[in-house]
Amino acid sequence: VQLVESGGGLVQPGGSLRLSCAASGSIFSIYTMAWYRQGVGKQRELVAGVTSGGTINYGASVKGRFTISRDIAKNTVYLQMNSLKPEDTAVYYCKADHDWRQISYWGQGTQVTVSS
Repeated sequence: VQLVESGGGLVQPGGSLRLSCAASGSIFSIYTMAWYRQGVGKQRELVAGVTSGGTINYGASVKGRFTISRDIAKNTVYLQMNSLKPEDTAVYYCKADHDWRQISYWGQGTQVTVSS
């Protein structure tokens, strides 16, 4: 499985970005998909996730501002980020976790910078 993120960039505080994570195959029925982020000098943290069954969860710092979704036909997971803050600046990674096997895949990451 290959995961390719896109959509990162520089945005002003209060702005919006949409990240995309394209998977190399039809995996959503047996993988939990998630977005993580890692800022400079910080630990990698969960931003949002969606299980194979469609259950969604968010990290506390982004709840109400970010929305995760998936397009099964396009094998793509999205992260809509609104009301961005400077503290959202990080490299954002896409991850796929197999539902019953100890198998995980990471994308290469995409940089998001929130600055005026």
